[in-house]
Amino acid sequence: MNTDLIFDNTEVAFSLKSDSELERAYFLFKMISIEPLVRIGTAATNFAIKAHLPIEGLIRSTVFDHFCGGVNENDCLTVIDNMFAKGVSSVLDYSVEGKESEKEFDSAQHKILKIIDFAKEIDAIPIAVFKPSAFGRIYLYEKISTGEDLKALEIEEWQRVVNRFEVVCKKAKENDVAVLIDAEESWMQKAADNLVTIMMQKYNTEKPIVYNTLQMYRHDRLSFLEKEHKNAKEGKYFLGYKLVRGAYMEKEKDRSEELGYQSPICGSKALTDENFNNALRYIIENLDCMSIFAGTHNEDSSYLLMDLMNNKGLLNNDPRVWFGQLYGMSDHISFNLANKGYNVAKYVPFGPVKDVMPYLIRRAEENTSVAGQTGRELALLTKEKKRRKFI
Repeated sequence: MNTDLIFDNTEVAFSLKSDSELERAYFLFKMISIEPLVRIGTAATNFAIKAHLPIEGLIRSTVFDHFCGGVNENDCLTVIDNMFAKGVSSVLDYSVEGKESEKEFDSAQHKILKIIDFAKEIDAIPIAVFKPSAFGRIYLYEKISTGEDLKALEIEEWQRVVNRFEVVCKKAKENDVAVLIDAEESWMQKAADNLVTIMMQKYNTEKPIVYNTLQMYRHDRLSFLEKEHKNAKEGKYFLGYKLVRGAYMEKEKDRSEELGYQSPICGSKALTDENFNNALRYIIENLDCMSIFAGTHNEDSSYLLMDLMNNKGLLNNDPRVWFGQLYGMSDHISFNLANKGYNVAKYVPFGPVKDVMPYLIRRAEENTSVAGQTGRELALLTKEKKRRKFI
């Protein structure tokens, strides 16, 4: 394991934060650390939005500005430029969730195409991203994943989903911009995986442009990776993968119990960590035909990836290896890695305040439920406040 514990350097980690921003971050994570408060706050916020109460200004000045870059692409530019000055790139993430209409799916596609244009012009944005459910109904992905026959109108609807993927991936290839396709719930993922593989076969002919996402809390993902690698070697195309631990644990657990099937989730946090780290090892061993975007807030996994790169004699900025964290979290990992010359990108969510609320609520709940994460953020913020002689 890497003995140079670079993630303890809070001066580098919080170099972009003013004293007042440091205090706001401390206050937010302090609130998030109190689980009943998160539950009450979530319920109250949902009620206020549905009742059209004027709370957007409050949300914007607190949790939104901490976890989001802005309400639109241009609104994010100051955040993007400031981070890039410290060596941290941005992945603009249009974080509007739960849409259902064709008009909304077309609008999302238009937004992603605009981001790819942005990325072509701005060095600080080397990568685009979208969720499969931004381009089509989850119900449709689920039906295909379980092998159900589609009705005639559903076949036409699915073809429109395929076309949206096609247009975006083709544009990414033309602009030489990598595009990450996020993973979602296991019961719809098979259809998404199959579609992403088709895009890889078509557009990853010289190098990875299209990246799939593997949620390593699923115990079947390492074998999936090995199978996809075998197919790629036979088909002579490249693979790109974003690795994450996973974001839908409670939903996965509840659904498997309710419907009486074996949970797809690893039996423990330790097994998830082992699965994630084994996937890191596998990809680094096969960089001749793979690239990786390691989406992790875990220090041990980040140190492991640094060690694996060092042991293979790779440069810190090898273009096939990226580290990624969410904006507003784990600055001690992002900025210290960038300070050492690694490729690092922050996911920068954006969108209208009201539409981004489901994302923000999930972030708050995730920080509350992941053992040690909020405590680690608070400890680092406290250390930096002391360094600046606040307390």
